[in-house]
Amino acid sequence: MDLPRYPYHQSLEQRSGQPQRRPVVIVGAGPVGLTLALDLAKRDVPVVVIDDSDRIGEGSRAVCWAKKTLEVFDRLGVGEGVAREGVRWQRGRVFHGEREAYAFDLLPESHHKMPAMVNLQQDQVEARLVRAVQLDPRIELRGRHELIGLEQDEAGVTLNVRTPDGLFDMRADWVVACDGARSPTRTLLGLGFQGQVFEDRFLIADVRLGAGERPRGLDPTRPERWFWFDPPFHPGQSVLLHAQADGLWRIDFQLGREANVEVERDSGRIRARVAAMLDTHRFELVWSSIYQFCCRRAERFRVGRVLLAGDAAHQVSPFGARGANSGVQDADNLGWKLAAMLRGEAGEALLDSYEAERITAAVDNIGHSTRATDFISPKSALSRRLRRAALDLAAHAEFAKPLVNSGRLSMPTDCPDSPLNTPDIEAWPGGPAPGCHAPDAPLDGGWLGEQLRHGGFTLLAFGAAADFNGRLLTLPLDGLAAQRYAAEPGSVYLIRPDAVVAARWRHFDAAALRAALARAHGRAL
Repeated sequence: MDLPRYPYHQSLEQRSGQPQRRPVVIVGAGPVGLTLALDLAKRDVPVVVIDDSDRIGEGSRAVCWAKKTLEVFDRLGVGEGVAREGVRWQRGRVFHGEREAYAFDLLPESHHKMPAMVNLQQDQVEARLVRAVQLDPRIELRGRHELIGLEQDEAGVTLNVRTPDGLFDMRADWVVACDGARSPTRTLLGLGFQGQVFEDRFLIADVRLGAGERPRGLDPTRPERWFWFDPPFHPGQSVLLHAQADGLWRIDFQLGREANVEVERDSGRIRARVAAMLDTHRFELVWSSIYQFCCRRAERFRVGRVLLAGDAAHQVSPFGARGANSGVQDADNLGWKLAAMLRGEAGEALLDSYEAERITAAVDNIGHSTRATDFISPKSALSRRLRRAALDLAAHAEFAKPLVNSGRLSMPTDCPDSPLNTPDIEAWPGGPAPGCHAPDAPLDGGWLGEQLRHGGFTLLAFGAAADFNGRLLTLPLDGLAAQRYAAEPGSVYLIRPDAVVAARWRHFDAAALRAALARAHGRAL
């Protein structure tokens, strides 16, 4: 695929010498910034996206896109293309040496529109997002615009930007920093980090095998995630293997804390590692990189009129695919809230809920990621003995399988304590509670998830009469939707624009619905 570019051009501000006020300026044109731009544009909010580059980054980088993220992409018009072009999978296998320790299935139940996971290189996903942005007249994507200064006042934010033609100022009501782990915006805000920096180094190698070749033991018709602890081809370390689009394979080799980065970057050394793993020299080394990682978050996700999302706000290890997925879910959480603020439908308490909910998600992801890293890279003799015992037991003892941690794969974080939730007033036997993500289910001729993502609040009424000045879906009681929502005759769910349950009742109550809508907008009646 030819990757699109967004070359530099002079803006109206530069030509006129006068800052033009913009509702939202997004700093950073990676997956998170582009997702947020498309989300806001779908809600008729004009957006300017600035980036210090004018092209998409190289290599796989983020490669696993989770079901929730695919559902967000689907609403924005790129989900089906990503799912079609990428490699779908839901099963994984974990090995200790050459012996399988255990296997897992991320989505054992059927009848969902989107798969559990799709593997597609980040540059390919970004290409689809960039093309969608370039086709939307409500979005202006500006390359080679580097943020170097930022000042706030009660009315808005002034951004000082460096371009090939010099410096100029931009003016925005709101700014969202999606500018990555080294975020200049976060630095300008003076925000610190909480968490850990890990010393272990890992090598990524994207390879394309020769005709007829495949990793030994792998069925090409049934893609899976394979993870090895202490394999014979890389003793004492761990290795992760994923199938990618275009016949590529992504391999992550643990190198250890003492690895010499300059030595390990040598292409001959990388090829030797890959050849030992694949038992063949018939492959092309397409791209490689060596990385360390952090498990940490910013102290705040909102400072006045500036908000942080994605790696600018939180960073995790790649084991579990929680980085880019949680960043896209940041954008999904923030887009409808910013739009409601700009339309005058909500107060700033709604934006405070973004920080509250996404810090909860960041803490959850960091916890999972830290535990996985501690298991993959034990720091003491006792930790190594405990890991060996768990791996040995997992092969034949069910209770030990959950102890083996090669990265808990990305799932959306529920927020039962969100200030936007209306708590249950009646007992429920199951189904998604307030603060939980609304599950998909098949409907006649389509999917429930498609109906929930029209841009506003949705009321689900199961076999009941209801009055709602918004999107009302009346659903039967004999389908999978009723089963997944634990619905009985008269059950009603209020679903937020980001497909999160805001409230639910056993029977429709107009006054209770009005109160729940007010609470979900961050305001009192």
